[in-house]
Parts: sequence; structure tokens; C-alpha cells
Amino acid sequence: MAKKPSRQFVCRACGAVYPKWIGQCEACGEWNTLVEETAEPLAASSPRAAGKGRRVKLEGLEGMAAPPPRTQTGIVELDRVLGGGLVPASVVLVGGDPGIGKSTLLLQAACRLAGKGERVLYISGEEAVDQIRLRALRLGVGTATLDLAASINVMDIVATLEAEPDVRAVVIDSIQTMWLETVESAPGTVSQVRACAFELIRLAKRRGFSLILVGHVTKEGALAGPRVLEHMVDAVMYFEGDRGHQFRILRAAKNRFGATDEIGVFAMTDRGLEEVSNPSALFLAERRGNIAGSAVFAGLEGTRPVLLEVQALLSPKSGDGAPRRTVVGWDSGRLNMLLAVLETRCGLKLSGMDVYLNVAGGLKVAEPAADLAVAAALISAASGAPTSSGEVYFGEVGLSGEIRQVAQADARLKEAAKLGFDRAVLPRRIARGSARSKPPEGLALREIGHLSDLISAEMEAE
Repeated sequence: MAKKPSRQFVCRACGAVYPKWIGQCEACGEWNTLVEETAEPLAASSPRAAGKGRRVKLEGLEGMAAPPPRTQTGIVELDRVLGGGLVPASVVLVGGDPGIGKSTLLLQAACRLAGKGERVLYISGEEAVDQIRLRALRLGVGTATLDLAASINVMDIVATLEAEPDVRAVVIDSIQTMWLETVESAPGTVSQVRACAFELIRLAKRRGFSLILVGHVTKEGALAGPRVLEHMVDAVMYFEGDRGHQFRILRAAKNRFGATDEIGVFAMTDRGLEEVSNPSALFLAERRGNIAGSAVFAGLEGTRPVLLEVQALLSPKSGDGAPRRTVVGWDSGRLNMLLAVLETRCGLKLSGMDVYLNVAGGLKVAEPAADLAVAAALISAASGAPTSSGEVYFGEVGLSGEIRQVAQADARLKEAAKLGFDRAVLPRRIARGSARSKPPEGLALREIGHLSDLISAEMEAE
């Protein structure tokens, strides 16, 4: 006699399962994230319940493995983040805020692939076919030989893909709208997202086509749905940006076939997303010289050096409460640490000031190498003396005020020289091998070992 379906509660954030509802998930600590779903038990006579598995073949670690073949999308910035292009039978999950440009980017990539003679299917659960056609016309790709469909029924999509030969890539927009009739829950729930993704991923692995899934995000910016979805796919990419800026950043959070520290830079225009081959020039295009509180940071995103403007503003504390610390594009905790170092180790009085810090252009900086540029901007804002318009900064600051080495200094210096900067402030370099590498022609280096050296230099310039 078959058992009745049982009820269980699944956490939307991490996928943990509980027999009854509780307010806080014990696995991830999130509140009110448990949803009810039906657990279908296996029948006692089911082959899956009673059958035995067969022995799998074991192989050694030695041997040569050729790199996987790739299909380039025709969008260089997207291929960079993917690791060189789409891998057959791979699954890519793309997330981002609503309206940031996920569907626009993937429609452009699908049309580029179709223009190269590849068979590409674009399946939407959010838009009708006519809406996709109108968007393609606005983007100037309306003549591409792209196959479109509007459906949310996964079994219908699977049957269609089974019958279509020579499919190289499939875009599903979005996985939260997909529905599987064998699962007793609404589209977008944990059980539906997990089951629909499993069916589509299994088909992609068996048929060998590349599958791209569009995913919604929560208000915190994480991908909505069960966390197990991120483990099921081969690559997870986030499309970041601020609607107040024209720049969009595509960043990989997971990639089984490439690096996870690469970024792709795009600019949103009336013709869709355009690639930015030289983001440094674009980020510095509106920079004004001779303004106190500004410094140029020579950063690194993956293998790509990027120059950014760091802006700092100091004002007398307003009210009787604690001074305000407002940060855009950088870590607020690291700013507080740097302010403490400047006051304790360098004697710069900033405790009674409101501090505002901004990384211009909308890019979020995570590497510690930005410490020296932020410190230069704060010192410039405190002294009222602008930094040199031809100077760049990079280096990590320790708690004692020392300036520490950072990775790939030569790449940062070459990017600065290419954009016409004539001076770089950096940590004291340690010779590796027989001698230190020479700086690029026309670029003078000022190597410092402590933040007090930077303050004394700024005071002399003033």
C-alpha cells in the first residue's frame, strides 16, 4: 500500500528541510524563510526503492585532460567572464536586480550566436514572443535567425528540445517562472525552482547544449530560490550596477571552467548594452583636477587593471550623536579601520568629522590595495590640498600604518602609464630575483613605507 504524501518545510535561503514550521532556520539563521511543500514518498515496489545500483568505474588521477571546447558568443566582455566562451553541456545562472539588463544582454548574445550560424533557442516565461521581437528591434538585432518561444511548462519545453536537432544554446528567462505539473506548488517556490532546474539541467547534460538560466534576486542581492540551485549549475554570474550610472558590471561568483575574479564592463545605451574595452578611460572621463578629496586608484579586477577615482568629503559633525560614515562602493568597516589608523598612528584628527566616501562610476571595490588611495583622498580632504592630477595610488595599509605590497604592481603601473599618468605612489618594492622590474617609460615612482610619509609629502606640496 502506497504511503500518503507527507508535508515538510524547506528554507528558501539554504534549502534545509524541517518536519514542522519554525520561525528561524537553524542552518542559515534567516527568519521567516520556511515554506511548506509536499514530499512524495517512494512506493515499496518502486524500482528506485528496491533495485540495486550498479558498480561505477574507478579511474586514477593521472592522465591528460584536454581543455573543453568553447563557443564564443561574439560579446568579448561576456566571453571574458565565462572563461573564453560557452562550454557544451554547461549550465550558467545569471542573476541581477530587476531592470539591470539581464534579458537585454542574453538576447544580444543569443542573436550574436545565431548570426554565426548556431542554433539558439530563447524561451521566455515572463514575456510574450511579440514583446521579445520589439526589444530585438530596439536593439538592432531583429533580423537574427533566433528561435523564440513563450512557455512556463517545463515538460512542454523538454519535449520541444528533445524534438529539435542541432541546438547549441538555450536561454530560459527566467527559472522562477517555470512550472512542473508533478510538483504541487506554485511557480517560484523552492520545490518548483529546484525540480524545474533539475529537469532542464539533466536534459542539457544529456543533449550537450549550453543552458543559460536567468534568476531573480532577493532584496539583499542574493539569488532567490534554494541555495542548492547554485550548486547544481556550472557557473553563477551576477549583473551589477546602479540605475543612476550607465555602467554595468558582469561578475562571476562561481565558474567550473574559468576564473571567478574576472569582470565584464558594459555601458547601457539606447541601443542596448555596449562593451567597454577600456573601462579606465570611461571611469575617469568626468574627473576634474585640482579638487581636494580626490585620488586615483590603480585597481585590479581579475587580470584586468582598472583606474578609478576615489572621492572623500569631510564636514563638521552634525548634531550630538556619533559622526556619520557614509560609503558607496567600498567596505564601511575598512573605512573605519583606516580612519582609526590615520588618527592613532598619524595624528590626523578625524573623530569629530562626518566622513563621506565614494568610488565614482558605480564600481564596487573589494581589494585591500585601495587603502592607500582612500587614505590619500582623506588626507587631501582634511588638508584642503588637492592631489596631483597625474598621480595614481595603490597599496594596503596595516594597523600600524605601514604600507604593504599588493599583487601585480607592474600591470597597474602599465595601465597608469597608458592613460598618461606620470607618477605613482606605491609600497616599497622588494626585489625578486636578480633585480626589480623597471617602471614604464615616463612614469616616476614614489615608494613609501608608512602613512606618515604620505602625510608629510602632502603637507610639503601644500
